[in-house]
Amino acid sequence: MLIITIKQGKEKSLLAGEPWIYASAIDKVDGKPNEKMKGGATAIVQSSSTKFLARAAYNSKSQIRARVWTFDEAQPVDHALIKGRVQAALVKSAPAAKKAKPDQVVKLVNAEADGLPGLVVESFGGKHGYLVCEFQAAGVDAWKVAIVQALIAGTGCNNVYERCDDLVRKGEGLPLVAGALAGEEPPDEVIVSEGGVKFSLDLKSGHRNRFR
Repeated sequence: MLIITIKQGKEKSLLAGEPWIYASAIDKVDGKPNEKMKGGATAIVQSSSTKFLARAAYNSKSQIRARVWTFDEAQPVDHALIKGRVQAALVKSAPAAKKAKPDQVVKLVNAEADGLPGLVVESFGGKHGYLVCEFQAAGVDAWKVAIVQALIAGTGCNNVYERCDDLVRKGEGLPLVAGALAGEEPPDEVIVSEGGVKFSLDLKSGHRNRFR
């Protein structure tokens, strides 16, 4: 297990609930070399006086060196936590998903706001449509399989696609990958309605091509 020690005085933001830990706030990182190089490895975050502060996903290749999973010392970072966070996010977004028309895009998971730092999930077409995921941080990238399983179980949608934001993933030192994680890939173009306006959308890239 990695141990991140925060510089004296830099723990204030964590104590206030800030989930990001920048490189400039870290005094040292203790642990095996292979763990330090493994993107998304779970680390214990402690103060300069060794007081527990959080458990976080560590990424040596990002300026945001760690993203907090939990401030609760008794809560492990495991499949149960990831599954529970996905389920809670789906429950929170359920009212919007139920109201959505078949040609509307709905955000189901909203990264830090849902306790899943760097994960954004959108739905198009409901249960028989597509889930489009962006894994924008090493922590959620490391838990990709568990996240996809929880999404399928929670939504009943079997088509899950990974969208790649090249700029973000390069900044995180993550490989540039995109493609179907389960089921079928979405079509190259769908017609989406937003605010009474229809436009074409490439679900794979997120680009809006032209208004109609």
